[in-house]
Amino acid sequence: MIIIVTGVSGTGKTTLGTALSERFHLPFFDADDFHPAENIAKMSQGTPLNDEDRRPWLLALAKKLEESEKTGGAVLACSALKESYRKLLSASENLRWIHLKGDRELIWARMLARKNHYMKAEMLDSQLATWENPAYGFHLSIDQSPEEMLSSAIHYLLSNPMHMKIGVIGMGVMGKSLALNLAEKGVPVSVYNRYVEGKEEGVAQKVLEEHPEFSNMRAFENLEAFLGSLEKPRKILMMIPAGTAIDHQLDVLLSKLDKGDLMIDGGNSFYKDSERRVQRLQEAGMHFLPMGVSGGEEGARRGPSIMPGGNAEGYAMVEDFLGRISAKDKKGKPCVTYVGPGGSGHFIKMVHNSIEYGEMQVLAELTHILRFGFGCTPEEVSAIYSDWNKGDLKSYLLEITADILLFKENEELVLDQILDQAGQKGTGGWSITTALEFGIPYSPLSEAVNARGVSGSKALRMALAETLQHDFLPIKDSLEAWLPKIKKAYSLARIINHEVGFRLMKSVSEEKNWGLNFHEIARIWTNGCIIRSGLMEQISENYIDSFFEIEGIKDSVILDRKALAELVGLGISHGFALPVMSAGINYILGRITAESSASMIQAQRDYFGAHTYKRKDDPSGKFYHTQWDSKEA
Repeated sequence: MIIIVTGVSGTGKTTLGTALSERFHLPFFDADDFHPAENIAKMSQGTPLNDEDRRPWLLALAKKLEESEKTGGAVLACSALKESYRKLLSASENLRWIHLKGDRELIWARMLARKNHYMKAEMLDSQLATWENPAYGFHLSIDQSPEEMLSSAIHYLLSNPMHMKIGVIGMGVMGKSLALNLAEKGVPVSVYNRYVEGKEEGVAQKVLEEHPEFSNMRAFENLEAFLGSLEKPRKILMMIPAGTAIDHQLDVLLSKLDKGDLMIDGGNSFYKDSERRVQRLQEAGMHFLPMGVSGGEEGARRGPSIMPGGNAEGYAMVEDFLGRISAKDKKGKPCVTYVGPGGSGHFIKMVHNSIEYGEMQVLAELTHILRFGFGCTPEEVSAIYSDWNKGDLKSYLLEITADILLFKENEELVLDQILDQAGQKGTGGWSITTALEFGIPYSPLSEAVNARGVSGSKALRMALAETLQHDFLPIKDSLEAWLPKIKKAYSLARIINHEVGFRLMKSVSEEKNWGLNFHEIARIWTNGCIIRSGLMEQISENYIDSFFEIEGIKDSVILDRKALAELVGLGISHGFALPVMSAGINYILGRITAESSASMIQAQRDYFGAHTYKRKDDPSGKFYHTQWDSKEA
């Protein structure tokens, strides 16, 4: 929205314009600041400007408004005395005029009260004589208090709504948070939540009622009215459940939208579904962005990490908006990037969530062995994590885990009141099936998913614990002696989790010719997302395809694997399940073993199935078969 406050000098354009910019979260510009030096010199001498003087000034203003329109709008205070001047500023269809008018005596008194202003009071009469009264816009009398004038102007603007820059469908936790984030960053937004008989009514309207500070939002329960409120080409962000709901919503929208419109799926859709939808909308002449969003409710509201893929032209339509609402990296750059074609945006969000599963499970395993093996209090474990979080191991998940270990209700640790059955929403499982499809080893992150599945069988676990007489054995070794090893083991387990995820992304990118930029992917994961960490910053700055040879990571792989192996051995021998850490040490040992046990696998396959094998002493790659039951080669 562009708001231009006009009137002769002394009517209070700047005061009202500044207040409106704050109310609507738009930048404010004073037209006087755009005058070239020669104009200012003439006015300072009391010489009125002519039309020739004003033309370059007005063209500069028009260009500024055009630029501002692309980024959500602005408020301009400008005299714009003649209709010809106003026409030069009227390029935007979302332009709203507010004309300030008052008696000469009142304006004269205000001008005399101003200090150190280049516009001389004696020029008022020439301005009044030049003023051409417009037949449009809102005419506002200045014989009111500034508060009354602001209230009247806001009422006019809300009663004459503009076309909004973007629409958000779905007012669940994430949709609502993203919509509020957009509005706060000055992006006019329409919100829509469909009406379902028998369920809560006016969901979208309640968002507005709960947040009256955002005047650049409109709410709808009628889809046609929602679509009609949007600037063309329309830009629509869907924040609804993944699966059939997305296809159903697209079915409805496609019949009502135009070629060139853009739809964005900001949920956790499976990337293959997203690839199909990109193709479908492309055939309809529309744009589609499958877009990963990480950071949870708080991230969506204050600054998430955003991973759009799909149609590059579509991304260009919302690049500015997404950059405004995203988190910022340590250099101030938005944590959003165009990931690549097809379903790549949802694909890397899927892998992100898979790494997240692994990171969470490692912390759960460590917490368990520290508390019930070494006998640490929750406060002691929290102190260990807080200390680690001050250095190279810093991460969002480590930080919140330390907080959780201190949170009490009625003097009882809330963690100990939570049922030990972990939930999941599917992205971890999708990563496993994708890794299997592309033949990529994924055991550490697979075990994180499996651990959640095992946790779900609470009744069976309790019964088997009693039947098979299982309990934890106390660890009698000194925690002080073990703590440096535990820290090293944790560091390496995290590196392994990340390598597994990045290896899957690299392999799929090469197979599908996506051309993923892993420096950029890691960079947008340095803030806003759940797996933001010092390690991610290290990966972003130093990424190479040979992941284990990244600067700083190679040393950990060499020096810390013994500590990880010893911790896993200690834990398992004392009755602790450590699925991700034990899978991690097996994974890394398998990856760095030059002569592996796989020769036996090939021999077995050839024995019972004549599957053949290659020989070390024949570099040609020829396949051999042995009649094993003959006892001779």
